[in-house]
Amino acid sequence: MHKAVIESRHPFVEDTKRYFGRFLGPYGSYAIELALLIGALWLANEGSVLVSLFYLAYTGMNAIATWMLLTGKT
Repeated sequence: MHKAVIESRHPFVEDTKRYFGRFLGPYGSYAIELALLIGALWLANEGSVLVSLFYLAYTGMNAIATWMLLTGKT
């Protein structure tokens, strides 16, 4: 989903890439997503069900946002 949004050329995404690109470089958003995933997996492995539910909700919101951006609903 993340790659599809980054490559969508949507004006909001392009503005966000320019803004964060100054601080994180061209692949910074991938690094943030990876860090979130690793953190959620690590905490879930430690037995935190709440973190798993939050990450599931986060992924669901990302799926809805991706669908909206790619279908032109925004």
